[in-house]
Amino acid sequence: MVHRRFIRDSFWGRLAYHLSGHKILKHNEEEPDYVVPEKYLVGYGAQANEGKGSSSDTSSISTEKGANGETNTPVDPSSSTEEKSEQIIVDWDGPDDPENPQNWPLYQKIFFAFEIAFLTVSVYMGSAIYTPGIEEIRADFDISRIEGTLPLTLFVIGYGIGPMVFSPMSENVIFGRTSIYIVTLFIFFILQIPTALSKNIASLCVLRFIAGFFASPALATGGASIADVLSMPFMPVGIAVWSIAAVCGPSLGPLIGSVFAQLIGWRWTFWFMLIISGSSFLVLGFFLPETHQDTLLHRKAKRLRAITGNPNITSNGEIANKKMTRNELIIDILWRPFEITIFEPVVLLINVYIALIYSIMYLWFEAFPIVLVGTYHFNLIEMGVSYVGIMIGIIIGAGFYIPIIYRIFTKKLLNGEGVVPEVFIPMAIVGACLMPVGIFIFGWAASPDVHWIGPLIGTAIFAMGAFLAFQTLFNYLGMSFYRYLASVYASNDLFRSLCAGALPLVGDPLFENLGSEKFPVGWGSSLLGFICVGMIAIPVLFYLNGVKLRARSKYAGDGSGH
Repeated sequence: MVHRRFIRDSFWGRLAYHLSGHKILKHNEEEPDYVVPEKYLVGYGAQANEGKGSSSDTSSISTEKGANGETNTPVDPSSSTEEKSEQIIVDWDGPDDPENPQNWPLYQKIFFAFEIAFLTVSVYMGSAIYTPGIEEIRADFDISRIEGTLPLTLFVIGYGIGPMVFSPMSENVIFGRTSIYIVTLFIFFILQIPTALSKNIASLCVLRFIAGFFASPALATGGASIADVLSMPFMPVGIAVWSIAAVCGPSLGPLIGSVFAQLIGWRWTFWFMLIISGSSFLVLGFFLPETHQDTLLHRKAKRLRAITGNPNITSNGEIANKKMTRNELIIDILWRPFEITIFEPVVLLINVYIALIYSIMYLWFEAFPIVLVGTYHFNLIEMGVSYVGIMIGIIIGAGFYIPIIYRIFTKKLLNGEGVVPEVFIPMAIVGACLMPVGIFIFGWAASPDVHWIGPLIGTAIFAMGAFLAFQTLFNYLGMSFYRYLASVYASNDLFRSLCAGALPLVGDPLFENLGSEKFPVGWGSSLLGFICVGMIAIPVLFYLNGVKLRARSKYAGDGSGH
């Protein structure tokens, strides 16, 4: 059964709460039997000080922390001037507060993770879902194959640019995560109608770019949402489970799209996206709760101010916003992902590497028709089913990754042992070595003399290695830059999306110019394989010098997730 807080803190639940004047879906603080803690009452600080400065009383008052993390000494609030300056910082009601998402029961966390995975798949499959119908689009609009690939390119670029706006917004207490998810999902849902009715390639390209832009929050911020409900020991496992949906989404799209493209027509791929994104909007609008802790505490502070009449009650998020002007706040929200990318070598190198992984995956969307239709004479549905090879590789990779990461990371933290981010890197190196193996097998097994299962085995091996490398490096970023997860993941999303969006445009010329009748994608795949071999140096560099690189960082934490 869905817990009441899932409805109360959902998008529509919040709207009903405000429209009713806070009469329905009340919070604990607004119930008649709620007892306000003394520390939030007006004048409590003065009463405490009258008690001869009792240490136990004084400790009930939370004092403001400056930007540098230093705690200011509380002053006597009996003075009206000093009382205005003293701020009582709202926090959770103890370490076991059930309103803290990290204290939710396991079944609620699983349900929430399923919601984020459903949201991710419902938009991510839209990237390549139309690609099985490219030949039909070419005939309808009288365009070249490269022009037919542009809607894929622009969608991917759109969801790379979007997080640079939406992810930092989700870290600000004014917005939070859920409102960003639902509003952008609704716009994505509506955009499927004109996309399905497009009359020319120009309108299709523009609409696909806009749709990708508004699809982006689920792709870039989903990992941060999962981290909201998990303590550090369990975060890598949770993000891995979510990432299965995130990485399988682009492969699931062509599988479904091939059925519509062959039986009904390419436009029905977008009508299907209308149905699936509309279902996601309907369900998540009512049942996806807010999980960003600073946003939840900000809302709690507003409720306590209203109940007690104490204007000194505030939250850390409000303090951070008040220290900046409106223009400074906007610049901070929009500039932070770029700053982290440009000035953090760890982030920059990992972004480049993960961009390579995604680029090759999207480039394969161009190679599949060449191999499976041109060489093995598959029809569209048979070609779509062949994408299952990528998904099988991802699932196998997850099957290896999750128990290993539990043993070397989660279990150690639960036992109180210290763990540094570099614990992830050996598995990243294994994944980095598997990827070129898979690429070489795909390229040279794709021949009329070899059974079609040969190249598909190569795709599965590549996908297994890509999942291992992607997950370990993603968690390396998360543990190193825990305070700025959404911004770090947004910058990563921009890098990989720009590269993955552009590379399919060169896929056809690449394989055509380097291919032969017997090995149509042999040398083209080998070129990509050699690039992957060279890029193995990046995870090796982090294994040898990761601690030194993080020590020079402005944004990195202490390596323990803080």
